[in-house]
Amino acid sequence: MTLSIGLQLFSVKNALKQDFIGTIEQLAQIGYSHLEMVIKKTDDGFSLGGDLPPSEVRKQLDRLGLKAVSCHTRVNEETDWEGVLSVNQEIGSTAIGCSIAFFSSKQDVLDFCKQFNKYGEICKKKGLQLYYHNHFQEFQVFEGETVLDYMLKHTDPELVKFELDTYWAVRGGVDPLAWMRKLGDRCIFLHQKDLPASVQPVNWFEVFGENSHITIDELYRTQDPKHFTQVGQGCLNIRDYLQEAVSLGHSRYVFVEQDATDGDEIEGVATSYRNLTQLLQQATL
Repeated sequence: MTLSIGLQLFSVKNALKQDFIGTIEQLAQIGYSHLEMVIKKTDDGFSLGGDLPPSEVRKQLDRLGLKAVSCHTRVNEETDWEGVLSVNQEIGSTAIGCSIAFFSSKQDVLDFCKQFNKYGEICKKKGLQLYYHNHFQEFQVFEGETVLDYMLKHTDPELVKFELDTYWAVRGGVDPLAWMRKLGDRCIFLHQKDLPASVQPVNWFEVFGENSHITIDELYRTQDPKHFTQVGQGCLNIRDYLQEAVSLGHSRYVFVEQDATDGDEIEGVATSYRNLTQLLQQATL
């Protein structure tokens, strides 16, 4: 399976708020053609990062030759599935990703898996694929196994897939290559950013503790722009990740994502696109 480059639009969230159409025009000029979007429910309906309704977003994507591959959203008991599914279908997206979740015990994870299978069935009935995107906390160990191990074992392979964020795997103290192999054909997408060589410690559990109850508050503490850099400008073994992904042949897209940046968002994702394109070419030689 060919590995294609895309962009998670969270990387340009501020630019989208200021000028949605102008921003996606710039992304198309950079060379991006595949997008992973973000859906948020608002008082007025649903937002895709700006103030355009989904029908107009689709019109602009089509005009620019851009494809909404998938969308991230919060997936829990409060999810408005009718609305989320409708927005996905309207913009042409065929997959819905759970952007984040938190767990305090093995039972928490098992309860989540039970519900997540149900959400996966809801998505499947509408022709969409549900998947889970990791941060670092999914590599916390409860009773001998990581959260992601439990997810892999207790979710239906047909209903639930995964998107491996290699940066957050490293920040969770694990090897992304090993996890690509472990996830196998359930790893349909990758997220790629880079880690500045100056960041210490790399493993966030050395900061919070192996037995810490990780919540959104701890995650906010990780959102320091100095902890992120553009693809190819840090110390992650990105070419190895790409080579492994190409060799395994399961992942369809590698999405650039930069959670936080001190610099210009558009310039940042342009740099990542150029560097990732070069690394992918090297990985496929």
